[in-house]
Amino acid sequence: MANKKIALYVRVSTDKQDADNQIKDLKAYAESKGYEIYGLYEDTASGSSTKRPYFNQMFEDAHKAKFNLVLFWALDRFSRRGTLYTLTKLKELEGLGIGWHSYREPYFSSLGQFKDVVLSIMATLAKIERQRISERTKAGLAMAKARGAPIGKRGKDKKPRSKKGYFK
Repeated sequence: MANKKIALYVRVSTDKQDADNQIKDLKAYAESKGYEIYGLYEDTASGSSTKRPYFNQMFEDAHKAKFNLVLFWALDRFSRRGTLYTLTKLKELEGLGIGWHSYREPYFSSLGQFKDVVLSIMATLAKIERQRISERTKAGLAMAKARGAPIGKRGKDKKPRSKKGYFK
């Protein structure tokens, strides 16, 4: 579908990571399909968080019909909030006439007939993995605290949680 206007959504969990590999792959994919990139929405935040400014901006732009496809690198980059939330957001896009596609999981596409079944399973697995990461983090913090290491948030020098994307 040439001349399709698309949004790219990328996300990393911490400011110690970058989304360069996601961006490179999504741009190359878009180019190979002849898609026009409307905008890049790039968040640095947990996939379980609802405080993802560029994810929210992407949905605002979707409601204004600024693009007709959302391309994300993988389902766990799109959301880790669980089955209901993930399916609700994808259905919201569909209800607006906007398709969606997972680059790394091509069977996750708004065009597949078994998409709801596969999405339910994968969204649940993403949520379980998020819970495991949380459990490992808490265990690590407990061990550090037991050793007397300082625990807590960074001070004033804390970096912002979101990077600015680009838009036309």
